[in-house]
Amino acid sequence: MAKIVGVAVSERMSAGLVVDHKLVEELRLFPEHPDDKYALVEMPTESLVKTICQLVMLAVDGTKGVSAVGVSLPGFIKNGVVEESPNLPQLKGARIEAMLEAELRSHDLDIPVTAVNDGDGMAAGLAAAHGKLDSTIRVWTLGVGIGYGRYPFMPGVWEGGHTVVTLDEKESFCGCGGRGHLEGIMGHRAMRLRFLDMEPEEVFEAAKAGDARCLEFKRMWHKALAAATSTSIHMSGPGRVFLTGFNVRFLDMPMLRDYMHQMVKMSPLQGYVLEIVEDNPVVRVIGAAISAEQAVGR
Repeated sequence: MAKIVGVAVSERMSAGLVVDHKLVEELRLFPEHPDDKYALVEMPTESLVKTICQLVMLAVDGTKGVSAVGVSLPGFIKNGVVEESPNLPQLKGARIEAMLEAELRSHDLDIPVTAVNDGDGMAAGLAAAHGKLDSTIRVWTLGVGIGYGRYPFMPGVWEGGHTVVTLDEKESFCGCGGRGHLEGIMGHRAMRLRFLDMEPEEVFEAAKAGDARCLEFKRMWHKALAAATSTSIHMSGPGRVFLTGFNVRFLDMPMLRDYMHQMVKMSPLQGYVLEIVEDNPVVRVIGAAISAEQAVGR
């Protein structure tokens, strides 16, 4: 049984020792307080690397035979390099696998590190949790940004959060600076920029109460997700699509399904399933470990 440390980096860092696709010890977390959603954005790259390695060593905790580390991160990662990361911009250009391996060697742990997109890590973890490691899994994470993950891993960019869902020239709230992006409508940070006088929670509460401006935004929010999901279905076929992240609380599933029904009309493509799942850091950590296991085995 492979012993692998999985690390998930999103709004917080979570790390744990995974054996046979199961977490065997408690998670190690940073920062300690879950409400501190922006702590990692303020950390320099070197500090992020050191903190990740500190969590890895806490997860190892003297265990012998650990064979690899898997780390899931927000952004476009290729050949061990973070080529772009709008949500953790300090990581752009970082040779993250090499940096982590070097730092771990300073702790007498000489093992390979595999870095993957955080959405792909989540998809791998959900595949394991649902006994679907032989199936195609897609997942949207609705958080500070919008993550998109796919399992099994395939080469490509897969920055689904930056899917263009509108041609409106005013839609420029995405963290990457692009116009018309899904994240520019649905991302928590983007919503705060759009409604400078209201928090996202207040916007959706006002929509329930019938506020015209907020209700119109709620419809646009759901249409944007339906458009991006429908595009994915038209490109790669139907199947199971998971929805997770702290902002799934805003989802109105009947509204989303109605917009999806309007957008996906080809009968062979209508066999998709939408399912809300808890954004569990354990699933993310296991997914990161599975990604490392499969990378080592290739």
